[in-house]
Amino acid sequence: MMYYVLLGLVAVIGYLLGSINTAVILSKIVYKQDIRTQGSGNAGMTNMNRVYGKKAALFTFLGDFCKGILAVLIGKLLLGLAGFDTSYGACIAGIFAVIGHNWPIYFGFKGGKGVLTSFSVLLIVVPIPTLIVFALFVILVAITRYVSLGSIVGAASLPVIVFFAGDYLLSVSGLSAVFYLCTFVAALIIIRHHANIKRLIKGQESKLSLKK
Repeated sequence: MMYYVLLGLVAVIGYLLGSINTAVILSKIVYKQDIRTQGSGNAGMTNMNRVYGKKAALFTFLGDFCKGILAVLIGKLLLGLAGFDTSYGACIAGIFAVIGHNWPIYFGFKGGKGVLTSFSVLLIVVPIPTLIVFALFVILVAITRYVSLGSIVGAASLPVIVFFAGDYLLSVSGLSAVFYLCTFVAALIIIRHHANIKRLIKGQESKLSLKK
């Protein structure tokens, strides 16, 4: 019973932390606008960079990156203190942090696509596979200048890498929990990029400015 109560608490904490959308807060407080009504309409780092520049993108990166890490660490801590497997606490906290970023309770359940928050969560839970995926992301973006394409391909490759790598690349126990986390995150990122996929197919997707 205690185990499930803790998992529920971890889920709530993860969701509330994930709902703190840096892009929305920053755009409203500093620029007196809502980033969700600007540019692509996405409340994330890439759109902040396009609309407000690199400083806004940097602060968005820091906020969204840190909240994912904090959620995972809290999840691990709470389960660990009670003597349970910390990997499940980390995975549950991570999943709900990403859900919170996508559908934040503080901002009318309209948030970003969760790529950056997912990255920070996965970097703590499965560091080596995540770094491999990040390298793939960087290469694709550098070649194509499509951030969305890098995100989609990177997300799709993560569960495959984790499944075949097994314990060789994982730093935590509970492969099943980790695999479910990676599969959930990958599916959500791809689904949330459905509009980008359509634009990519039509050749209408915006490219990243290398100067920015």
